[in-house]
Amino acid sequence: MAPGFRLRTLKSALLEGSLVRGLAPGEAITALSDVSFEVRKGEAFGFIGSNGSGKSTLLKLVAGMLRPDSGSVAVDGRVAALIELGAGFHPEISGRENVYINGAVLGLSRREVDARFDSIVEFSGLADFIDEPVKTYSSGMYVRLGFAVAVHTQPDVLLVDEVLAVGDEAFAHRCLRKIEELLASGRTLLLVSHSLSLMEGICDRVLWLDGGRARLVGEPRRVADAYRESVAEAEGRRHHEDKDRAQEGDASSGVEPAEAPLRWGSRQAEIVGARLLVGGEERYHAKSGEPVAVELTVEAREPLDDFVFGVALATPRGIEVWGTNTDLEGFRPARLEGRVRVVVDCPELRLAAGEYVLDAAVHARDGAPYDYRKRLLSLSVTAPTAEVGVYAPRHEWRFEGGVRWEGPGGG
Repeated sequence: MAPGFRLRTLKSALLEGSLVRGLAPGEAITALSDVSFEVRKGEAFGFIGSNGSGKSTLLKLVAGMLRPDSGSVAVDGRVAALIELGAGFHPEISGRENVYINGAVLGLSRREVDARFDSIVEFSGLADFIDEPVKTYSSGMYVRLGFAVAVHTQPDVLLVDEVLAVGDEAFAHRCLRKIEELLASGRTLLLVSHSLSLMEGICDRVLWLDGGRARLVGEPRRVADAYRESVAEAEGRRHHEDKDRAQEGDASSGVEPAEAPLRWGSRQAEIVGARLLVGGEERYHAKSGEPVAVELTVEAREPLDDFVFGVALATPRGIEVWGTNTDLEGFRPARLEGRVRVVVDCPELRLAAGEYVLDAAVHARDGAPYDYRKRLLSLSVTAPTAEVGVYAPRHEWRFEGGVRWEGPGGG
């Protein structure tokens, strides 16, 4: 899909006689190309990919908000779309009036909205604000009302684009329960989200879009793991490029590269290089249980007899997963000078599937930092099974008595 026209201002339309104008060749962007898929009735189908990959455009095509330049989109049944925050709401009128207007847009009669109004308000949790102008609502309140109206139209196909991330935790859980009810009753869900764990938990199948093209479609964990590896490889390449640029800047100008916002310390000793080794080769994605090593290159600007090396892993949201340093493990410093290589070997890094960030530090034994680098590297971990939490210990199940299993887990 490559839109060829752009809406104009009213002034330009009056002056030139048209509300739209053709785009110059360089202005047109192909949003989607050669994307073909079919979603079965009662299926939860997800779309993942980076920003700008075409996910939202695709949902708008299904919703009928856009028309493709070529190809076709066929939808069987009533569609309710929750795609853009506040879309379809008039800010100057009350939530109550917007419920009726939005319900009418989604195909409900006034009598049908009357019958469902109390349930809509109760689900949204906005009884105290329902007669206030929508312009006074927060973004989370927009989502509450929009989702409540959409799901109470009893759509055959529900389209949801990331907006659940705006609401609070309790409402998000309520939305997920409602989605499960809709799926159980034979409704169909098309979902866009950057939360891979959410996609793995809800969807039957997932389509990975990359630059407007279908990269992979299939079982959610397999597609999500392939996407994680691709993102990790791209981050690894950027890490190399940033490191090369920094080294070129040092050599050519004698000026040190700009300070990163998550770095501090006296620089008496400095972390000048870092990389992850998975199975002996540098990469930034691993399967749970693979051997992973953290390699640091540290340079002391002056001889030191008080020093500690440390590393730590955390989730992107800052939840600490694991950390250690040489002082905690009983190493007593004697002498550090010049450039040294520090390696922390983990023979089996048993993390659950997900994204992780690495901090590294050189500091004095009293904690005074020489060089503390937060979020220095990123690691993407995939796993063959879905588990809860961040740690995936080696384990097995045993049963005795009258219990029998079928399928992969039971042999």
